Amino acid sequence: MSRLLPLPVVVPLLGAALTLLLADRPRVQRTVSVLCLAVTFTVALVLLVQAYRHGPVVLAVGGWPPPVGIVLVADQLAALMLVVSSAVTLCVLVYSIGQGRSETSESAPVVIFHPTYLVLTAGVTNAFLAGDLFNLFVGFEILLAASFVLITLGGTETRIRTGSTYVVVSVLSSMIFLTGVGLVYAATGTLNLAQLAQRLDDLPDNVRVTLQLMLLLAFAIKAAVFPLSAWLPDSYPTAPAPVTAVFAGLLTKVGVYAIIRTETLLFPGGQVDDLLMVVAGLTMVVGILGAVAQSDMKRLFSFTLVSHIGYMIFGVALSTAAGLAGAIFYVVHHITIQTTLFLVAGLVEERAGSTDLRRLGGLARVAPLLGVLFFVPAMNLAGVPPFSGFLGKLGLLQAGVAAGGALPATLVAAGTLTSLLTLYVASRVWNIAFWRAPRIATEEPVVRLPALTVGATVALVALGVSLTVLAGPLFDVTADAATDLLSRTPYVRAVLPGGVP
Repeated sequence: MSRLLPLPVVVPLLGAALTLLLADRPRVQRTVSVLCLAVTFTVALVLLVQAYRHGPVVLAVGGWPPPVGIVLVADQLAALMLVVSSAVTLCVLVYSIGQGRSETSESAPVVIFHPTYLVLTAGVTNAFLAGDLFNLFVGFEILLAASFVLITLGGTETRIRTGSTYVVVSVLSSMIFLTGVGLVYAATGTLNLAQLAQRLDDLPDNVRVTLQLMLLLAFAIKAAVFPLSAWLPDSYPTAPAPVTAVFAGLLTKVGVYAIIRTETLLFPGGQVDDLLMVVAGLTMVVGILGAVAQSDMKRLFSFTLVSHIGYMIFGVALSTAAGLAGAIFYVVHHITIQTTLFLVAGLVEERAGSTDLRRLGGLARVAPLLGVLFFVPAMNLAGVPPFSGFLGKLGLLQAGVAAGGALPATLVAAGTLTSLLTLYVASRVWNIAFWRAPRIATEEPVVRLPALTVGATVALVALGVSLTVLAGPLFDVTADAATDLLSRTPYVRAVLPGGVP
């Protein structure tokens, strides 16, 4: 099974090269892109089953044994993230294909979209599978380089302006990350994650905490953790709908994944748990208050994206198996639901010509399917029972109560308030855009939504609902993943079977 590990990275990269050569044959280009992501999804499923049944899958790239060479590792956390991310990227790709057949050239994907999108996918998968800090950095840089192109597709003034902000923030976080990587190597003589798990424990406390805070700062910027999240609501909404959706669903979660991986494997012991709890609470509350103040669906969803990152950081900060399992479950849930909502916003924009709530109304009457496609994930995001959003939040809140103490109790209250305000925001969008009197003139021609865009959105809505149906098995996987992360032994033994110091 270890020979399958490079495929989620290599297949999209080869597909990117092939689709670039096929720029003058768009139909073949689209087919190649879909096949590449379908293969990636299939391999991810196989790796998840293997990791769940037999433990982490490890491959030393080029035959160089660790810690000398690059190592790819698929434990339960990495494999689960691969499955969800590949499913989401596949659905978004299908959505973009349908959208590209109906939109104007300004906003429709151009020939460079498919190669760049596949490069982005390769960067995401490489980050999840990275077994050393520098390869994790490389994964981030691959996906960021691709995202710089995607966020400015069309070359409009607004996209270039907001894209510039995104580029500056991304480069800053990368510089901090690379500096942290250099300091870690200077202090330990290695960048292999399994070997770092052994060597970092021997460092003086002040050096260890400095390294931890350096990496945490870089990942917090990428994950849009408050107060390092101001860039996101201004950058994401201006991009084309498929780009915004995949950015919202995946890119911030790669930052969250990096926080989970490093805080459990490299820096156990909870030295910065109190700090993480404070920023988690502020992220939840400030983010959702920003959403309450918005009148545009895309900006509103961008603020809810920031807000719900706080739930994941809360679970990490608890440093318990229950809290970590809840955080992983919520990452899976949020990737799916947040992506779906941005795709729905794209459908609303195409159907009504705008996502400004002040110009919308009556969509439930003129486009009832669109109303259903919004209502289900919106209620899921708000945590209405019995959806997966409710189950994930309940698991996190229960873990917070079980942890005891003033800070966890405060975070439980903040999480409850955020959930209620999310329900208010979702209800407000429903009442204004879908339920109130129509604002669309009856004499205007009816805009028919492309079947592919609707079908891809339906598929993601169904995936979100399936997380509720399969919540029991999924919680079993996340609980096992959390236990392995906290013990660290399965990961270290799989990568360093000889016990290299």
